[in-house]
Amino acid sequence: MEIQIAPPRRDIVMRNRQRLSRLQELHDTLRVTVFTPDDLTLVKDGPSERRNYLDQILADSQPKYRLALQQLDRVLRQRNMLLKQAGGRLNSEVTTTLEVWDIQLTDLGTQIVEARRSLIEELLPRAREAFSRLTRLREPLDLIYQPSYEGALEIALAKVRSDDLRRGVSTVGPHRDDLLITAAQLDARTRLSQGRQRAITLSLRLAAHDVVTEHSGITPILLLDDVFSELDDPTAEALFAELPTGQTLLTTAGVLPKGASIHHGVTIVEGGLT
Repeated sequence: MEIQIAPPRRDIVMRNRQRLSRLQELHDTLRVTVFTPDDLTLVKDGPSERRNYLDQILADSQPKYRLALQQLDRVLRQRNMLLKQAGGRLNSEVTTTLEVWDIQLTDLGTQIVEARRSLIEELLPRAREAFSRLTRLREPLDLIYQPSYEGALEIALAKVRSDDLRRGVSTVGPHRDDLLITAAQLDARTRLSQGRQRAITLSLRLAAHDVVTEHSGITPILLLDDVFSELDDPTAEALFAELPTGQTLLTTAGVLPKGASIHHGVTIVEGGLT
């Protein structure tokens, strides 16, 4: 694999000296699990971060869901465009077209929601075990799927149609769902310390890595970007001990955790490599 990044030109990605034209070709060649200090947004920020977390795992572990997610995104864009163009008015033409998009949104949305729920069942025991090892605590970690509607999606869409027309957006569906994360029955987003939030984030990434490996049969490369600088010593040592087998590349502006062993190291001092 070769990747050339030379702004302002577009990036160039090649495999065996042949330029790739689609992101899918790169994805089929190389899978990665990334840890960064910015990962805290998975717990602290809005629902889109947690939806993206689930959907990325689905796309990485089961390719059929990558296509379904792309189709869902297209349907939502077309439906929202129709709602905006309608300007709050419902006529026969808008009704007919809206019903077409609603059928597709129902089919794809139901498929994605069911897949997300099944995925959470796979992630939860793995995340719980990792969280317990990282924190050395017995606080129960829970992952609870929170849909934006009750009952069948088809019925929910019919109920909010007038509101969707008035607002010009699709107000219910898998694109509005959330993942509630709790530890000791406390909402991780608002009720836990940053240290606990970070331990949860790391646990979720480790669980995702395990699920993708199991489903795809390919162990992703681990990329650890200065993640140890944000952890206390016991957690950093526990994380290093918990890293799954496979190739791992890490960066750090400080020292490695106690007991960490590396195969090859590169040091940057004043812009020079050692």
